[in-house]
Parts: sequence; C-alpha cells; structure tokens
Amino acid sequence: MSTTVLVAGNHFIRPDLFTRAVRTAAGDTPLDVREIRFDWPHTPLGPVAEVIEASGSEDEMIEALRGAEICVTEHGPLTERILAHCPDLKLFCTSRGGPVNANVEAATRHGVAVCYAPGRNATATAEHTLTLLLAAARGVGDAHTDLRRGVWRGDYYDYDNCGIEIDGATVGLIGFGAIGSRVARILAAMGAHVLVHDPYVRPEALAGLAEQVSLDELLTRSRIVSLHARVTEETTGMIGSRQLARMPRGSVLVNCARGALLDYDAVCDALDSGQLSGAGFDVFPEEPLPATSRLLTAPGAVLTPHIAGGSQEVAHKAARIVAADVGRYLRGEPLVHCANPEVLRAG
Repeated sequence: MSTTVLVAGNHFIRPDLFTRAVRTAAGDTPLDVREIRFDWPHTPLGPVAEVIEASGSEDEMIEALRGAEICVTEHGPLTERILAHCPDLKLFCTSRGGPVNANVEAATRHGVAVCYAPGRNATATAEHTLTLLLAAARGVGDAHTDLRRGVWRGDYYDYDNCGIEIDGATVGLIGFGAIGSRVARILAAMGAHVLVHDPYVRPEALAGLAEQVSLDELLTRSRIVSLHARVTEETTGMIGSRQLARMPRGSVLVNCARGALLDYDAVCDALDSGQLSGAGFDVFPEEPLPATSRLLTAPGAVLTPHIAGGSQEVAHKAARIVAADVGRYLRGEPLVHCANPEVLRAG
C-alpha cells in the first residue's frame, strides 16, 4: 500500500523539485504524490490564521491534504484548523530555515511531527553578503546609477570618494552562525582581519580565523560591519544612532540578516552625514520597501529585495534536506531536523 504525500511547491522550489527529492529519499517505498503550487514569490507571503508568514489558504491546504500522511512544502500553512480537518497527517516538512509557517504547538497536540531545513541558504546568503559588502565598499551602487543615467563621474577617483579594500581591513561580524562563519572564512581568505561579536560562539570555532570582542570594541575598530544575528528581544534595534556613531567615519554597514536589527532612520542619517560611506541591505523593516523610504535616495546605499537566500542551488538543497527526513520517517528512523521530537517519543 502506498503512502500519500502532498507536495506544495511554488515558483522557487517547484513541485517537481520536491517530488524528485522525495522519491529519491523514499527509495523503493511506494508513494502516491500529489502536487499543488502556490503563487509565491509573485504573491507576497502573509499571515494565515495564527501563522504569521505563509502562502496559500487554509481551505486550499485542507482540500489538498485529504488522506495525506505527509506534507512537504516551503510556505504552505499548518494551522490549528488545518490540523483539525486532516487527521491522517503525521509528518509536515517545511523547507524553510525554521518552521515559521507551522503552528508547532498545535501540531504537537495533534501528533504531527514538524521538520524544517536549517542551513539551506547559508552559502547563498554568505555569497550575497559579500556581493553587497564589496559593492558598498567600492561605491558601486551610486556609480552604476550615475552611469546608467549617462553621467560619467570621474570624481569617484577623488581621495575622499575612493572606496575601501578588503585586504588589510578590519571587518566586524555580529553573529557567527552558519552564515557569519562562512563570511568570516571568505573575508579572512581575502586578507581581512575579522572581529566577531557573538556571545554563543565557542572559542575553538574562531581559532586562527577571527577574534572575539565586545560589541562596542567591534564597532570602534571595524571599518566594515556585517550583521548576522537572529532577531530576539535582545537584538531587536541593536544598531542605532549611538552604535553608528562609534564606528570610524566613512565606514560601511551590511545587513542580510533581518531588518529588525537596525534603526534604518539612524542609518540614513549616518549616510547623509558621511559617518557611513556606504551600506548594503537585503532586508528591511517593512517589505516590500515603501516608495517613500529614505533608503531609496540615501547616498551610498546598495539595495536588493530580500533575495540573498535565493539561488537555484538553495532550491535543490532545501528539497533534499526535508526529503531526507521523509525518507527517515518512512524507514522508521529518527528524524534529524524535527521541531517537536516529543511527538516521536510519544509514538
């Protein structure tokens, strides 16, 4: 008898990518795979009932999940109502870095294991961070805009307008997880002296690569600062006017982590005054970025629309990570990336 699997893809991780990965991980286990596709990223994510960031509707999921034991998705919601209407569901796999589109507490009550895909976009985000860092350090954003407008700005060679080289520079990383550690290795290979502020990092992880310092020391010593922290009560708004004032004049700031870490009005003030010579941002306090945002006209700002984690490789990696736990589930093996392992112990 086959196991019924719902694959709910989108325009990034297409249903066929999920299906191929799941069938590979399942081996000889017979599967009945159903596919649906939600409209993200063409339609933005939003709240679905008590889930704050998802794609699709409860009614769509309830209908598609009828009789399904396993669901594999990126943004499909898992809510209390969906769980109540889908008693056959036993495993919900979201290919996000965390189970943000699932009500894990409700899933636990209903006996549904929730898996996710940590580290899926670490390489892509690290590379994009370097893209913005280099562009902001060398004034690429404004130079590109001027040239496309037909303006040849020879004054970019003026000493005060010249950019910063990475070789020999002190670069501070706030956060040293899967992404920050990759950025550190790349920067060190380019000849930078890397400082790290992360109260949770083990000293041996930094050996020969970076120096652990306090936040104030990092800001004071670093010509370039890049954010890689998670958003918590402690880190929300952690960089504002006081912290920016501690950085050397003409410094560069990069954020590919979360918009809530920064006071963007303070950043715009610092760019306007020259305290910051450049900045690279992929995340913002409000997304999409409003047309009235000061960032759109701030000098030296290089902006991308929250695409750091988007690469073709990420789509394949994410599908493989969650599919691997599907395979483990089908073989009766322990799940590796489970948000509520107590469900498994209870079973």
